[in-house]
Amino acid sequence: MGKRVALVLAGCGVFDGSEIHEASAALVHLSRGSAEVKIFAPNIEQRDVVNHLKGSPAEEKRNVLVESARLARGNIQDLAELKASEFDAVIFPGGFGVAKNLCSWAADGKNCTVNEHVHSTLQAFHSAKKPIGLCCISPVLAAKVFPGCEVTVGQDKNVDGRFPDAETASAIAELGCKHICKNVNESHVDKANKIVTTRAFMCKAPLHEIFDGIGTMVQEVLKLA
Repeated sequence: MGKRVALVLAGCGVFDGSEIHEASAALVHLSRGSAEVKIFAPNIEQRDVVNHLKGSPAEEKRNVLVESARLARGNIQDLAELKASEFDAVIFPGGFGVAKNLCSWAADGKNCTVNEHVHSTLQAFHSAKKPIGLCCISPVLAAKVFPGCEVTVGQDKNVDGRFPDAETASAIAELGCKHICKNVNESHVDKANKIVTTRAFMCKAPLHEIFDGIGTMVQEVLKLA
């Protein structure tokens, strides 16, 4: 029997929800790993809505669960219903929705608050010693909830302009966590906490390399499960 994995989304679209390529890559690699996947998202209003064509705010309101259902092909549940006892692992793709809807990192940085259901989900899997996979900006969730953990968001310096979000690594360190520099096709495993992270779109890289990096994260999560 394949491992049972919960995938948690934050909306639909890189600027205000889950990064679509990351969510899809995680699902493809989970399928390849014969995992049984169920998808969840919090039933809350998005912090904002962004016109992805113009890159500017849109004057409308959207719901995170409803928007995430687009990526889940309608097969999705309220995050409040997730029971860690029914799964072997949990994975969070990235996208600005993580920093806007799952927590307030986009506005508050290291002083952010984490959505109550996201926080309780992370705590439940961690307490049960079940692996947690995070990519792109999602590792900040672990940094906020589990002081002292090890994560990667790529590099801690903006080398050649390829790492515009390198300052995130410094904020993670200020939270008392250890940031590990990794290439895009790699992931980092915090064995003590069973947290697996990869940088994905936290750098400028070809899509296939990001896909491969997410694959290493999924593979490590399934090994730990």
